[in-house]
Amino acid sequence: MRVTAPQFPTGPAASYPVAREMAEQSDVGELFVRSLIRSQLRLAVVVASGFLVILVGIPVLLSIFPAVNTWTIATVPVPWLLLGLAIYPLVIGCAVLYVRSAGRIEQRFRDLVDEQ
Repeated sequence: MRVTAPQFPTGPAASYPVAREMAEQSDVGELFVRSLIRSQLRLAVVVASGFLVILVGIPVLLSIFPAVNTWTIATVPVPWLLLGLAIYPLVIGCAVLYVRSAGRIEQRFRDLVDEQ
């Protein structure tokens, strides 16, 4: 008597790809898509809340340290420079951070879908 493992098909037809799960709108496919959406939402909330903390933090710091209100650079008050000019690099930095992170999340999702 000889013991052997059961024969399963191998190759591309052996696995049930995630892309097919999503195309057929099965529970597994919906789970993967919901996971992607949750990851994107979490990223958006983190970046937006970080931006708001810094944006609100500037006026709060200016009110805590009133001596800064008297400082000037080339006859322009420092609070104006902070609120008027320093915000733009902050906006651009948050946008770059969001786009790069969102691209990474989507690439991981694509790798997961193509992997199986």
